[in-house]
Amino acid sequence: MASRDQNSKKNTNLLNPKNLPCNNSFLFLTLICFGSLYLLFSALKNSNKTIISSTGKHENLEFKPSSSSSTSSVCDYTKGSWIYDPNGITKRYDNTCKEIFKGWNCISSNKSNAYDIIKWRWQPNQCNLPQFDPVRFLKQFSNTNIGFVGDSLNRNMFVSLVCSLKQVSNEVKKWRPAGSDRGYTFLRYNLTVAYHRTNLLARYGRWSANENGGVLESLGYKEGFRVDVDVPEGTWAEAPSFHDILILNTGHWWWAPSKFDPIKSPMLFFEKGLPVIPPILPDLGLDMALNNMISYVERVMRPGGIKFFRTQSPRHFEGGDWDQGGSCQRSKPISEDKVEELFSLENNGTNVEARLVNQHLYRALKTSSFRILDITGLSEFRADAHPSYAGGKKHVDCMHWCLPGITDTWNDLLLAYLSDI
Repeated sequence: MASRDQNSKKNTNLLNPKNLPCNNSFLFLTLICFGSLYLLFSALKNSNKTIISSTGKHENLEFKPSSSSSTSSVCDYTKGSWIYDPNGITKRYDNTCKEIFKGWNCISSNKSNAYDIIKWRWQPNQCNLPQFDPVRFLKQFSNTNIGFVGDSLNRNMFVSLVCSLKQVSNEVKKWRPAGSDRGYTFLRYNLTVAYHRTNLLARYGRWSANENGGVLESLGYKEGFRVDVDVPEGTWAEAPSFHDILILNTGHWWWAPSKFDPIKSPMLFFEKGLPVIPPILPDLGLDMALNNMISYVERVMRPGGIKFFRTQSPRHFEGGDWDQGGSCQRSKPISEDKVEELFSLENNGTNVEARLVNQHLYRALKTSSFRILDITGLSEFRADAHPSYAGGKKHVDCMHWCLPGITDTWNDLLLAYLSDI
């Protein structure tokens, strides 16, 4: 204690202006010099970085998440800039990860900007988004089950996470827990990550008119798809009671005329086993399904489980939709003005789906205990990050994402939100 007191007295003496070997003017000039040097080095450090910023216009939606569903009380990770930083990002996995679906492996498919895609870093305005640390993740979530439930865009995110973890842990067992499409357990940590495939969340299947007639038949319906808005699809019905952390999504299939032709094969909604009469359009069907599925998860989720609903992943078709000659050939993120042109609800353009779906999501989640994983706004800038012509399909893929790619940032966000919790 005596030694500490002596040091304290010495520090106090140093801070006493009477003991400084200079006058106040000298001190003032010294501070100015240090400040100037700091600004100079900061400018040099950032001189080779390109910034694509978000002013938040994309958040001008009718429905907002309530404070109870907010994902972070510390920082708003959704407002920020994409910074091109070729030397500042550590590659977390490469194109040799076997879990990457062929159509998303843009490096193996020789997409011209495949290596540049991961050199753009998302920088929130008022804080830093830590880059995903797979070792830390495995340790922090040992003895945990994590489930991704949704369409192929959630599989995109699932694959990113699995590939990141496989880079540092090769003791892996492949299995399908609770009806999942695919899953892995990292044995050393007893961490399971699984993907449950479901397009609508609600159960659906082909419907044909009954020769004995019925209310739908009397209205002239001959065939379509039966969607039971209050029944979860079997692929994920057991997921909430199995997983400790659940990430849900839906949206892309609800306005998909190539799947559900409004004339030849419309969506016909059922509740409690009976058709909804009069028949309703898909947007109202989505509202009914969301309300029922959210209630179902909250009812059966295991105690202490953490529930996320991921917002809509944006598409980037320009010059028409996927079946109308549309494409996505950009090699870097787009500007704020271009974002508004492509996604504004007022323009009602090809890619309006993202913000339209989010309106329905925010409304349904407003009074729930779900946390919102908001990836829409930051993803709207990344028109450069889709497989495009390298996807190997008959049409250009401007919906899914290259891997490695932007869904790595989604997992950065997921870990940041989990850490805040």
